Amino acid sequence: MEELIKTFKRSNGSVAVDGRDLHDFLEVETPYRIWIQRIIEYGFTEDVDFAGFEQKSTKPQGGRPQVNHALTLDMAKELSMIQRTKKGKQARRYFIHMEKQAQLPQSPAERLQLVMQVTNDQTQRIEKIDSRVTDLEDNQFLAPGEYNYLSKAISKTINNFINAQQTGLNMKQRRELYKDINGGVKKITGIQTRSQLREGDFQNVQDYVSNWVPSTATLALIKQLA
Repeated sequence: MEELIKTFKRSNGSVAVDGRDLHDFLEVETPYRIWIQRIIEYGFTEDVDFAGFEQKSTKPQGGRPQVNHALTLDMAKELSMIQRTKKGKQARRYFIHMEKQAQLPQSPAERLQLVMQVTNDQTQRIEKIDSRVTDLEDNQFLAPGEYNYLSKAISKTINNFINAQQTGLNMKQRRELYKDINGGVKKITGIQTRSQLREGDFQNVQDYVSNWVPSTATLALIKQLA
Protein backbone atom coordinates (compact mmCIF):
# COMPACT_ATOMS: atom_id res chain seq x y z
CA MET A 1 0.00 0.00 0.00
CA GLU A 2 1.24 3.50 -0.87
CA GLU A 3 2.50 5.49 2.12
CA LEU A 4 -0.20 8.05 2.91
CA ILE A 5 1.36 9.42 6.08
CA LYS A 6 5.04 9.60 7.00
CA THR A 7 6.20 7.04 9.58
CA PHE A 8 9.39 6.16 11.46
CA LYS A 9 10.86 2.76 12.13
CA ARG A 10 11.37 1.71 15.74
CA SER A 11 14.42 -0.28 16.76
CA ASN A 12 12.26 -3.42 17.03
CA GLY A 13 10.91 -2.97 13.51
CA SER A 14 7.49 -1.56 14.43
CA VAL A 15 6.21 1.84 13.36
CA ALA A 16 5.57 5.30 14.80
CA VAL A 17 3.64 8.03 13.00
CA ASP A 18 4.94 11.52 12.18
CA GLY A 19 2.63 13.93 14.04
CA ARG A 20 3.00 16.88 11.67
CA ASP A 21 2.42 14.72 8.62
CA LEU A 22 -0.76 13.26 10.17
CA HIS A 23 -1.93 16.80 10.99
CA ASP A 24 -1.42 17.83 7.36
CA PHE A 25 -3.11 14.70 5.99
CA LEU A 26 -6.18 15.23 8.17
CA GLU A 27 -6.36 18.82 6.85
CA VAL A 28 -6.70 20.26 10.34
CA GLU A 29 -7.06 24.05 10.15
CA THR A 30 -5.74 24.67 13.67
CA PRO A 31 -1.94 25.24 13.74
CA TYR A 32 -0.04 22.09 14.65
CA ARG A 33 1.41 23.27 17.98
CA ILE A 34 -2.03 24.31 19.26
CA TRP A 35 -3.72 21.19 17.90
CA ILE A 36 -1.25 18.72 19.42
CA GLN A 37 -1.42 20.37 22.86
CA ARG A 38 -5.23 20.04 22.84
CA ILE A 39 -4.93 16.41 21.74
CA ILE A 40 -2.47 15.59 24.53
CA GLU A 41 -5.09 16.76 27.05
CA TYR A 42 -7.29 13.80 26.01
CA GLY A 43 -5.17 11.67 28.36
CA PHE A 44 -2.22 10.56 26.27
CA THR A 45 1.06 9.95 28.10
CA GLU A 46 4.49 11.13 26.98
CA ASP A 47 6.99 8.29 26.40
CA VAL A 48 4.07 5.85 26.27
CA ASP A 49 1.74 7.16 23.56
CA PHE A 50 4.02 9.77 21.98
CA ALA A 51 7.51 11.27 22.09
CA GLY A 52 8.33 14.87 21.23
CA PHE A 53 11.37 15.92 19.24
CA GLU A 54 12.62 18.89 17.27
CA GLN A 55 13.46 19.11 13.60
CA LYS A 56 14.83 21.88 11.40
CA SER A 57 12.27 24.21 9.91
CA THR A 58 11.30 23.32 6.34
CA LYS A 59 10.52 26.95 5.47
CA PRO A 60 12.68 28.22 2.58
CA GLN A 61 13.87 31.15 4.70
CA GLY A 62 14.83 28.90 7.59
CA GLY A 63 13.83 29.68 11.17
CA ARG A 64 13.61 28.13 14.60
CA PRO A 65 13.43 24.35 14.94
CA GLN A 66 9.93 22.89 14.69
CA VAL A 67 8.41 20.80 17.45
CA ASN A 68 7.17 17.45 16.14
CA HIS A 69 5.95 14.22 17.74
CA ALA A 70 6.29 10.52 17.04
CA LEU A 71 2.94 8.84 17.76
CA THR A 72 2.13 5.21 18.40
CA LEU A 73 -0.25 3.68 15.87
CA ASP A 74 -2.89 3.38 18.61
CA MET A 75 -2.69 7.12 19.31
CA ALA A 76 -2.71 7.93 15.58
CA LYS A 77 -5.87 5.83 15.11
CA GLU A 78 -7.62 7.63 17.97
CA LEU A 79 -6.70 11.04 16.57
CA SER A 80 -8.03 9.99 13.18
CA MET A 81 -11.36 8.91 14.70
CA ILE A 82 -11.66 12.16 16.66
CA GLN A 83 -11.67 14.19 13.43
CA ARG A 84 -14.90 12.50 12.19
CA THR A 85 -14.03 13.22 8.54
CA LYS A 86 -13.43 11.15 5.40
CA LYS A 87 -9.73 11.86 5.78
CA GLY A 88 -9.89 10.61 9.37
CA LYS A 89 -11.56 7.36 8.30
CA GLN A 90 -9.01 6.91 5.53
CA ALA A 91 -6.11 7.45 7.93
CA ARG A 92 -7.55 5.01 10.49
CA ARG A 93 -7.97 2.29 7.85
CA TYR A 94 -4.39 2.91 6.74
CA PHE A 95 -3.05 2.48 10.29
CA ILE A 96 -5.08 -0.70 10.81
CA HIS A 97 -3.58 -2.08 7.60
CA MET A 98 -0.09 -1.20 8.85
CA GLU A 99 -0.76 -3.00 12.15
CA LYS A 100 -1.85 -6.15 10.36
CA GLN A 101 1.13 -6.04 8.03
CA ALA A 102 3.63 -5.54 10.83
CA GLN A 103 1.76 -7.78 13.33
CA LEU A 104 2.10 -5.11 15.96
CA PRO A 105 0.85 -5.59 19.55
CA GLN A 106 -2.56 -4.03 20.17
CA SER A 107 -2.03 -2.85 23.75
CA PRO A 108 -2.43 0.94 24.02
CA ALA A 109 -0.11 0.88 27.04
CA GLU A 110 2.90 -0.37 25.08
CA ARG A 111 5.89 1.73 26.04
CA LEU A 112 7.11 3.95 23.27
CA GLN A 113 10.85 3.43 22.78
CA LEU A 114 11.80 5.19 19.60
CA VAL A 115 15.04 5.49 17.80
CA MET A 116 14.25 8.33 15.40
CA GLN A 117 15.78 7.92 11.95
CA VAL A 118 15.88 10.72 9.42
CA THR A 119 14.90 9.44 6.00
CA ASN A 120 17.06 10.11 2.96
CA ASP A 121 14.53 12.38 1.32
CA GLN A 122 14.19 14.46 4.49
CA THR A 123 17.96 14.82 4.72
CA GLN A 124 18.19 15.94 1.09
CA ARG A 125 15.39 18.44 1.60
CA ILE A 126 17.04 19.91 4.69
CA GLU A 127 20.40 20.21 2.91
CA LYS A 128 18.74 22.43 0.27
CA ILE A 129 17.35 24.79 2.88
CA ASP A 130 19.47 27.90 3.39
CA SER A 131 18.72 28.39 7.07
CA ARG A 132 20.81 30.49 9.38
CA VAL A 133 22.08 28.85 12.54
CA THR A 134 22.37 31.19 15.52
CA ASP A 135 23.93 30.66 18.93
CA LEU A 136 21.45 29.06 21.31
CA GLU A 137 20.43 31.16 24.27
CA ASP A 138 18.62 30.26 27.46
CA ASN A 139 15.21 31.16 26.02
CA GLN A 140 15.61 28.93 22.95
CA PHE A 141 14.63 25.29 22.62
CA LEU A 142 17.13 22.57 23.46
CA ALA A 143 19.32 21.32 20.67
CA PRO A 144 18.18 17.87 19.44
CA GLY A 145 21.29 16.26 20.95
CA GLU A 146 20.60 17.71 24.40
CA TYR A 147 16.93 16.73 24.20
CA ASN A 148 17.87 13.17 23.27
CA TYR A 149 20.41 13.09 26.11
CA LEU A 150 17.74 13.99 28.68
CA SER A 151 15.29 11.47 27.19
CA LYS A 152 17.87 8.70 27.48
CA ALA A 153 18.75 9.81 31.03
CA ILE A 154 15.09 9.56 32.05
CA SER A 155 14.76 6.07 30.55
CA LYS A 156 17.98 4.97 32.25
CA THR A 157 16.82 6.28 35.63
CA ILE A 158 13.49 4.47 35.28
CA ASN A 159 15.20 1.23 34.25
CA ASN A 160 17.64 1.44 37.17
CA PHE A 161 14.72 1.78 39.58
CA ILE A 162 12.89 -1.15 37.96
CA ASN A 163 15.99 -3.35 38.08
CA ALA A 164 16.43 -2.54 41.76
CA GLN A 165 12.96 -3.93 42.51
CA GLN A 166 14.10 -7.42 41.40
CA THR A 167 10.48 -8.56 41.00
CA GLY A 168 9.88 -6.71 37.71
CA LEU A 169 7.06 -4.26 36.97
CA ASN A 170 4.12 -4.52 34.58
CA MET A 171 3.18 -1.91 31.96
CA LYS A 172 0.70 -0.09 34.19
CA GLN A 173 3.32 0.22 36.92
CA ARG A 174 5.92 1.48 34.43
CA ARG A 175 3.43 4.02 33.12
CA GLU A 176 3.06 5.48 36.63
CA LEU A 177 6.84 5.81 36.99
CA TYR A 178 7.05 7.78 33.75
CA LYS A 179 4.12 9.96 34.83
CA ASP A 180 5.94 10.66 38.10
CA ILE A 181 9.30 11.65 36.63
CA ASN A 182 7.79 13.59 33.72
CA GLY A 183 5.45 15.35 36.12
CA GLY A 184 8.45 16.48 38.15
CA VAL A 185 10.22 17.78 35.05
CA LYS A 186 7.13 19.75 34.06
CA LYS A 187 6.72 21.15 37.57
CA ILE A 188 10.28 22.45 37.97
CA THR A 189 10.34 23.97 34.47
CA GLY A 190 6.74 25.12 34.05
CA ILE A 191 6.18 23.30 30.73
CA GLN A 192 3.46 21.05 29.32
CA THR A 193 5.66 18.51 27.48
CA ARG A 194 9.41 17.85 27.39
CA SER A 195 9.64 19.12 23.80
CA GLN A 196 9.14 22.64 25.25
CA LEU A 197 12.35 22.50 27.32
CA ARG A 198 14.70 25.46 26.93
CA GLU A 199 18.48 25.72 27.13
CA GLY A 200 18.17 27.27 30.59
CA ASP A 201 16.31 24.18 31.84
CA PHE A 202 18.96 21.63 30.85
CA GLN A 203 21.11 21.57 34.00
CA ASN A 204 18.14 21.70 36.40
CA VAL A 205 16.42 18.80 34.62
CA GLN A 206 19.66 16.80 34.49
CA ASP A 207 20.17 17.23 38.25
CA TYR A 208 16.52 16.37 38.96
CA VAL A 209 16.63 13.18 36.87
CA SER A 210 19.91 12.08 38.49
CA ASN A 211 18.41 12.38 41.98
CA TRP A 212 14.83 11.29 41.18
CA VAL A 213 12.95 8.76 43.29
CA PRO A 214 9.22 8.01 42.96
CA SER A 215 6.88 9.91 45.24
CA THR A 216 5.19 8.15 48.15
CA ALA A 217 1.88 8.29 46.28
CA THR A 218 3.40 6.70 43.18
CA LEU A 219 5.00 3.93 45.22
CA ALA A 220 1.66 3.19 46.87
CA LEU A 221 -0.10 3.12 43.49
CA ILE A 222 2.53 0.75 42.08
CA LYS A 223 1.79 -1.68 44.90
CA GLN A 224 -1.92 -1.51 44.09
CA LEU A 225 -1.24 -2.23 40.41
CA ALA A 226 0.91 -5.30 41.11
